[in-house]
Amino acid sequence: MKDARQRTLAACCTAHVVQDGLLATLYVLLPVLAQAFGLSYAQVGVIRATNNTAMAMLEIPSGVLSERLGERTLLTFGLICAGLGYLALTTATGFASVIVCLFVVGVGGAFQHALSSSLISTAYTGTGRRSALGVYNSAGDAGKLAFTGVFSLAMGLGVAWQGVIGGYALIALLAAAGVLHTLLRLGAGAHPLRDVHARQAAGTSGWGIRDRGGFAALAVIVFLDITVQSSFLTFLAFLMLDKQVPTSLAGAAVVLTLAGGMFGKFGCGFLAERYGVIRSLVVVECLTAVGIVAILLSPTLLAYALLPLLGVVLQGSSSITYATVSDLMRGDRHTRGFATIYAISSMASIVGPIGFGIIGDRLGLTAAMLGMAIVVLLPLPLSLLLRPALAARAA
Repeated sequence: MKDARQRTLAACCTAHVVQDGLLATLYVLLPVLAQAFGLSYAQVGVIRATNNTAMAMLEIPSGVLSERLGERTLLTFGLICAGLGYLALTTATGFASVIVCLFVVGVGGAFQHALSSSLISTAYTGTGRRSALGVYNSAGDAGKLAFTGVFSLAMGLGVAWQGVIGGYALIALLAAAGVLHTLLRLGAGAHPLRDVHARQAAGTSGWGIRDRGGFAALAVIVFLDITVQSSFLTFLAFLMLDKQVPTSLAGAAVVLTLAGGMFGKFGCGFLAERYGVIRSLVVVECLTAVGIVAILLSPTLLAYALLPLLGVVLQGSSSITYATVSDLMRGDRHTRGFATIYAISSMASIVGPIGFGIIGDRLGLTAAMLGMAIVVLLPLPLSLLLRPALAARAA
């Protein structure tokens, strides 16, 4: 049983590494595409928005559809879709074809988070669920660092971008085959009950939320938390430029923060497992607020030294909040709950940078950063609304 759980987790982590790695590659790929095809900043923005929109639109449908087709089939479909999108990108000839290819990549990315989270939650029915989801979350950041790092290194060595992207497409297709083979052998993520009357007889009708108040509070907490995460990472390089850091080094601040986040997502799952959701969330969000202010006020070298530590708590909170979804949903509706939360997360990553960007334009970047430090504390009173729901679940 333990081996089966670990192999399920490994399969889901593989999917997460590849999917998040492919999506994060866009951060370093888009400037190359802009130069290759003569794209304007507006066109680059449209491409990125198209990719994000595809993911946001299909997060919830992917969760609902899995109740008919099973997580295994859709998880494989997502990897194949992302791989084919990247493969087609190697033959792109201009703006329109790039948009179509990266829309397909975004579609593939939507069939991943909720499905894998559901598989892991089902496999780890007892203790260890939060820790397992923490490992899963950190795997995504490992993929981001690996894929973006390899692409940047390849560009520095003069390798054609089409060759690297073609290799990434092959990795995605091989990962799809490996994940499907593993889950088939384990019998995980198979087709659930298809007949409507059978599902109703089994008590599986409805959305499956155990505590609507608690779930609503969690949704708002996630929205606020991801709003700050995405906004801080978006404007961090600009903050470093304000500190007179050379443009070539400003991007390294993001890499350092993501590196800390990888360890944070891994560690905060264990933290919540040991000390509880509410206590862990309060500590992490408070440290995030303090860290943002410290980075803002510190001289350059100290700011760089603090960034990995800030990354630990800034992104580690995700392992606390996402893992709580399974506590508030019936087991047969895990995918719907995770899909809803991940869709809210996607919307926050779109709305947050726009909102804080407007604040930065009007009041300055310092005001925007201080605003983030304030917003990240707003989940604290909301977390108290989770306490009755979690207590009832524990009982």
